Amino acid sequence: MTSEADPLTLVLVGPMAAGKTSVGRRVARRLRVPFIDTDKRIVAQHGPIPEIFAEQGEPRFRELERAAVATALADGGVVSLGGGAVTDSGTRELLRQHPVVFLTVSAEAVADRIRGGNRPLLKGEDPLERWTRILEERRGWYEEVAAVTFDTSRRPMQRIADEIVAWRREQG
Repeated sequence: MTSEADPLTLVLVGPMAAGKTSVGRRVARRLRVPFIDTDKRIVAQHGPIPEIFAEQGEPRFRELERAAVATALADGGVVSLGGGAVTDSGTRELLRQHPVVFLTVSAEAVADRIRGGNRPLLKGEDPLERWTRILEERRGWYEEVAAVTFDTSRRPMQRIADEIVAWRREQG
């Protein structure tokens, strides 16, 4: 299924708290490939994301993110992108050559997931309303890059991961 020259790659996109890390780790384990979280790579190389946003701005963060995505795609494995990665046209272009899964989640299901988190784009009075607005702004980009969509709202993450593995194996 994979080779050194052409590693198996699967990309997960979706809004904040959709389960990209939880599902992604399970999918990677089942496919016996590395799991790569591009946000974690950015933090390891450049520091905390909220600080990058505050000190250098979102455009600079998106540049760093695009570079991290390009490296992760070249490395191969299950690649989880930050929720806003698809807002960058260069990043969307990188994704065109890879199977992309859009993980979505309802606002009701995500409410508990986003409480108390350190997500710079959700700062403010009503994080759930802000999350909903951000999802609606980005939904078209998620759908543009995705080959398939899975909803994580009310089903066990392992079942969703199993379905994604089956889908990916069908892709060859």
